[in-house]
Amino acid sequence: KALSQQRIADENVILKEEIKSRFGRIIGNSQKIQKVYKFINKVADRPTPVLILGESGTGKELVAREIHERSSRRDFPFVAVNCAALAEGVLESELFGHEKGSFTGAHAQKKGRFEIADKGTLFLDEIGDLPLNTQVKLLRFLQEKSFERVGGTTTLKVDVRIIAATNKDLKEAIKNKTFREDLFYRLNVITMTLPPLRERREDIHELIDYFWSRYTKELHKALAISPEVKDILVFYDWPGNIRELENAIERIIVLSEDKIVNIDDLPMELREGRLDIISKALPENTGFTERVEYFEKEIIRQALEECSYNQIKTSEKLKINRGTLQYKIKKYNLQKI
Repeated sequence: KALSQQRIADENVILKEEIKSRFGRIIGNSQKIQKVYKFINKVADRPTPVLILGESGTGKELVAREIHERSSRRDFPFVAVNCAALAEGVLESELFGHEKGSFTGAHAQKKGRFEIADKGTLFLDEIGDLPLNTQVKLLRFLQEKSFERVGGTTTLKVDVRIIAATNKDLKEAIKNKTFREDLFYRLNVITMTLPPLRERREDIHELIDYFWSRYTKELHKALAISPEVKDILVFYDWPGNIRELENAIERIIVLSEDKIVNIDDLPMELREGRLDIISKALPENTGFTERVEYFEKEIIRQALEECSYNQIKTSEKLKINRGTLQYKIKKYNLQKI
């Protein structure tokens, strides 16, 4: 009975984490995101640790979940821990569990995330913030597949696949003696760097459509988005990446009072004006002709992507004849690779 109650408690922990996480599918069809899809398929069923690098908001946890879902571990728990969100003592207990009486407030034995994730995947987000003492215990687990709970002497073994992620430069952290070199090499066997959103701009249209549909349904609002607003969203740099884009769209929909969202409905940082936002992506000394060509190239490239490089469909979409399109494709080197 006690074991049954513990199992229910473990499952509740996992369920709460699932509810907290705003899980969605990976969206995009650009060449850069295609590489991410291929990477996921290649590494999904390998037991080796995976290290996912990338700026904040690029979707590191989403990729980790997708790796888990495509692996033979998919029927077992995916457990996520943010290493930057908890104090050192609390984090060690959260990861490895603790015995009753091991510290003030430890009124009962507690399983850690490693035990809860048995036969599944443990995702360690913000691994670069893991305290050095906890790094030692993680290194031992990676080497021996065993650990002890805080305050315990019994060695426990579990079958857990580790996926770690960080937006920090771990090699720099090694130089600064805040990250163990031996742990880095244990984790750095299979590595993927996720592209920032500004480097996969052709995916932004699809992301906008996805989040727009999601939040208008959730908030029960029948809202359209003007082409001018969509252009601004596409050409904005999004330093916070997908998370910032999602938050901006949710905020726009929440605050909008009209049936069509126009430039005046945008947050201040986006309301600077379309040309001003787009010009940030161009060098300061870019002349008029180069700017026109830049926008023309971007428009044609986007249309080609949306039409799967079918030139007949693309020329119809852009309302130009096929000869003109072929000339522009050659001029801007937009042939499909």
